[in-house]
Amino acid sequence: MYACSKFVSASSLRSTQLLSRPLSAVVLNRPETLTHESLSTFPVPHPLTSLVPNRSFQTSALSRDIDTAAKFIGAGAATVGVAGSGAGIGTVFGSLIIGYARNPSLKQQLFSYAILGFALSEAMGLFCLMVAFLILFAM
Repeated sequence: MYACSKFVSASSLRSTQLLSRPLSAVVLNRPETLTHESLSTFPVPHPLTSLVPNRSFQTSALSRDIDTAAKFIGAGAATVGVAGSGAGIGTVFGSLIIGYARNPSLKQQLFSYAILGFALSEAMGLFCLMVAFLILFAM
């Protein structure tokens, strides 16, 4: 036991602790740069963090441009539902005209169903538009 404890020194424990921590934590909170002299008591391979340059975490202009482009693409994809709503409203009133032409005596009942279909279709379009605005302005 004593023979094994001779090989363990403070500097080798420190490098082992650096190797057991996540790479991002070591790079961002590096206390000192390890040299060959500090590792000379115990043959430990160099930590991988010595190869990674020390940089602070920041967002570049290119990253912000990509985020902005992604917002616009997402909002455009969300507004496709508005076109579907327009097609649905056209289908509802087209079916109302066909139904009225086939049976004019059911005019009032067919009209109430058409208004209900119009309201549901329009609500779906407004929900899509709301999601598009949330993507653009809330995120």
